Amino acid sequence: MRTGGCLCGAVRFEAARLGDFGVCHCTQCQRWAGGAFLGVNVPEDAMQLPERAPVVTFRSSARASRSHCGTCGSPLWYRHDRGADGTGDYEVAIGLFDDGNGLELKSEIFIDRKPDSFALAGDHARLTEAETLARHGGDSEGA
Repeated sequence: MRTGGCLCGAVRFEAARLGDFGVCHCTQCQRWAGGAFLGVNVPEDAMQLPERAPVVTFRSSARASRSHCGTCGSPLWYRHDRGADGTGDYEVAIGLFDDGNGLELKSEIFIDRKPDSFALAGDHARLTEAETLARHGGDSEGA
């Protein structure tokens, strides 16, 4: 079980299990997260949130929404929407976890949108925008 929360602590969560850790360099993530979005997949049924947490959510593309804390503004997660009700798996910002250790970077997407001022080391998949869209769908603005 992993726990985490936003900067002010108003949003706390528990993740019963984690999926892959990846990085997105799309334009939307850069603007939303202030740089690359480093996220860990948490399956919908593994995420536990308090009912009254001040989570603000907006649809950022045809297939996803993004949430932030309504109190401190911390970006929380990108959510893969499967239905009109907004259900779907979460991509939770790695910095929100109380313990972010032990995760292995599996992939970077929209690698051709990454600013040339940095590079992430290691042997992992690096998908261009075209490769990302072919594999995951979405539009040219972001995931």
